[in-house]
Amino acid sequence: MFKKILIANRGEIALRVQRACRELGIKAVMVYSEADREAKYVKLAEEAVCIGPAASAQSYLNMPAIISAAEVTDAEAIHPGYGFLSENADFAERVEKSGFQFIGPTPESIRIMGDKVSAKQAMIKAGVPCVPGSEGELPDDPAVIRRTARTVGYPVIIKAAGGGGGRGMRVVHTEAALINAVQMTKAEAGAAFGNPAVYMEKFLQNPRHIEIQILADKHRNAVYLGERDCSMQRRHQKIIEEAPAPGIPRKLIDRIGERCAAACKKIGYRGAGTFEFLYENGEFYFIEMNTRVQVEHPVTELVTGIDIVKTQIMVAAGEKLPFVQRDIALRGHAIECRVNAEDPYNFTPSPGRITLWHAPGGPGVRVDSHVYNNYFVPPNYDSMVGKIIVHGDTRDQALARMRTALLETVVEGINTNIPLHRELMVDAKFMQGGTNIHYLEQWLSQHKR
Repeated sequence: MFKKILIANRGEIALRVQRACRELGIKAVMVYSEADREAKYVKLAEEAVCIGPAASAQSYLNMPAIISAAEVTDAEAIHPGYGFLSENADFAERVEKSGFQFIGPTPESIRIMGDKVSAKQAMIKAGVPCVPGSEGELPDDPAVIRRTARTVGYPVIIKAAGGGGGRGMRVVHTEAALINAVQMTKAEAGAAFGNPAVYMEKFLQNPRHIEIQILADKHRNAVYLGERDCSMQRRHQKIIEEAPAPGIPRKLIDRIGERCAAACKKIGYRGAGTFEFLYENGEFYFIEMNTRVQVEHPVTELVTGIDIVKTQIMVAAGEKLPFVQRDIALRGHAIECRVNAEDPYNFTPSPGRITLWHAPGGPGVRVDSHVYNNYFVPPNYDSMVGKIIVHGDTRDQALARMRTALLETVVEGINTNIPLHRELMVDAKFMQGGTNIHYLEQWLSQHKR
């Protein structure tokens, strides 16, 4: 096992990994930008290194600064958290060439799964069902593009091969709009991701967003930890996640989970990962794989009893998974609400000083957050300031516990989206379960403030 790990991230995930290290008896080195000097995890750290100014490009995306911090502190491994450099194959490669262990997949796995075209091709070979679409990158020839769209059938969606975070996507309903949409998406992809390649898929009308969480080790063992329903989202950004997914038969989940675990063995995957699917009319369609720990990992932890972050660290150190598939059992229901520093209805960011922070408590309530009274939320990063996660014996009990937790939560000095969460927790269709990925945006358009 490692003696010292450097945590190359910020916010709640930095604190989450720091806690996992403490439980394992590992010293954690925190890196931070000048904007995060007063962060809780920095104050709690045994060692902390400032790696640059507030701008991400000069700090959390600064590969030489992070590797230098690992060198001067004698760290053995680097945990990238999520976001920033967590899915950057070049960073993973530089980490390992510098003599450190990257706590995540191999650079080769990140490259394969990070490019959505190669990921889709790898999944087709592994027998994982994919959305019908182009066989690979779209060519420049307009005639070929039009033929492909006619074969797939309108509406189609044009996606950036290296995209993410909801960017680099355009839905096309008619042939007249097709070529312009492809050209615009290519330009956007080149500017945002440094890769202008795009591909085409059938646009599903009313799908749900279902994820399969996997864990794999260096010894070709892999398991799936059930599923998460992440359909409550706005502009492809998740707001609420839950496990298990309401209304989907277990036999379907088990079938797709087994294929995901088999795919991991086939490509030699290691660490934590998430297969993301669209689910419609009883069918799963692979869309992408995230080669890191997810923001929403706590709901899976609560229903399985497995600490995903600790397991990440253990398998990176070369240990075998401490369980096999038959050991995985789901217990009860878990729901997570992401708490963002933003206006709850127009989503304008709301950085600033938190003058009062009171987190909820009680049976089955977990809060993952790095904030505290008088903490200043910087304007430089993602607006998420924490997550409220609840667990109950049933979904109804989990919903009741979340409603209570949201009522108990007090945040003053900044705006948060907690009022929106309170409304959604009593929304009849959400309470029923099974809403699709368009539901929240439709709900917002009908409840304009």
